[in-house]
Amino acid sequence: MFQGQKNQTGKKNYKKVAVGYDLGRDFAQISYCGIEETEPETVSAIAGTEQYNIPVLLCKRRGVGQWYYGKEAIKFAKEEDGILVEDLIVLAQRGEDVVVEGEAFDPAALLTLFVKRSLSLLSLRVPLNQIEAFMFTVEELTPRMVDVLEKVAAGLKLGASHICFQSHMDSFYAYILHQDRELWKNDVMIFEYHETLKNLCLECNGRTTPKVVFIEETDYPEMGRRVWKEDEEAKKQQMEKLDQLFLGISQESLRERMVSTVFLLGDGFKENWANESLKFLCRNRRVFQGNNLYSKGACYGMMERLNPSMEWKEYVYLGADKLKSNIGIRVLRRGEDSYYAILDAGTNWYEAEADFDLILESGNTVDFVVTPLTGGNVTNRILTLEGLPDRPMRTTRLNVHIEMTAIGQAAITIEDMGFGELFKSSGKAWTQTIIIS
Repeated sequence: MFQGQKNQTGKKNYKKVAVGYDLGRDFAQISYCGIEETEPETVSAIAGTEQYNIPVLLCKRRGVGQWYYGKEAIKFAKEEDGILVEDLIVLAQRGEDVVVEGEAFDPAALLTLFVKRSLSLLSLRVPLNQIEAFMFTVEELTPRMVDVLEKVAAGLKLGASHICFQSHMDSFYAYILHQDRELWKNDVMIFEYHETLKNLCLECNGRTTPKVVFIEETDYPEMGRRVWKEDEEAKKQQMEKLDQLFLGISQESLRERMVSTVFLLGDGFKENWANESLKFLCRNRRVFQGNNLYSKGACYGMMERLNPSMEWKEYVYLGADKLKSNIGIRVLRRGEDSYYAILDAGTNWYEAEADFDLILESGNTVDFVVTPLTGGNVTNRILTLEGLPDRPMRTTRLNVHIEMTAIGQAAITIEDMGFGELFKSSGKAWTQTIIIS
């Protein structure tokens, strides 16, 4: 595989680069890929190693405005008695000023500072001015998290043409679609073990067009991280007990499922305790262990936005924050009835909006067609434009703006634009909220 040519400084000469930045609560990771490449690389936090995790925290040097980030922040806090600022994402979402040595700091600005400093690791590989597209991925992409990421993106001043956000589930989906088809011929499962255990199971309904992908999440709080005892025999017993607990969870998760591949993510799997459970998981399926799936998935997701592949067009992921239905209208084109697509299922609801003009054939109604991809019936949403002036056929131009205001509802505003010099606009506008199943 072509990896790009290195110049005399050791940096690779990509023309344009896509970056996938996994911003977790405790750790961040950075993957990148040349726009013309097919396989992302992940930046090491320590040169020459596969240690990808960058601790999401800062440390301020006492008495001066000097800040450290990541592992360096932890080291400085221990050795030089610096002031450690942790939980940067939580603080940014909360939005309250962070007081350090009597000075108030904007938490979004602190998070931006961390991201900016961490990108110095990437700058050792590729010049930052070559970043064409930047994808943040976070565990859950709530509206509040979107607000925070928008502030961070603005503060970075990268100059990238495309800056986008997606959830870990979106990154999981994008990553899987770029793997060998044999790995996802059936369901695919993630066991993610940090402070507790989480299971994600990706399944596909191949009987629909496009093929619909779902990801189901299950949490296991009983699998909290253990503090190992110093006594070797006691520690061994702890590990065996944890192994049996995970074995039971694995057996239950896989019951009545055809699973091709299992990914084990998170620091919780680094210690050598999962002996019997691994034997079970490796039976008739592929098992991979690592922790850079989400940052690579963010890279893949970004590249698909720039240049969608055939698989991306063939499949659609309907996650919790996705529009579950196609929305369109019936129109007359060249004398024949046809369908005009407005919003596509699989779009993040907070990004789903459209503007367009149409010529009303007759009457005072606009008929929207809602087509669920979850198996429901096709339904119509008819908007009546009360008080619309009575004009001859095909002499009323309307401007339509539609945007999702929540996962299951859309606001539609229709404005009378008149018809050139023949008919002036009445100045009327109609707004209505419709429910999208």
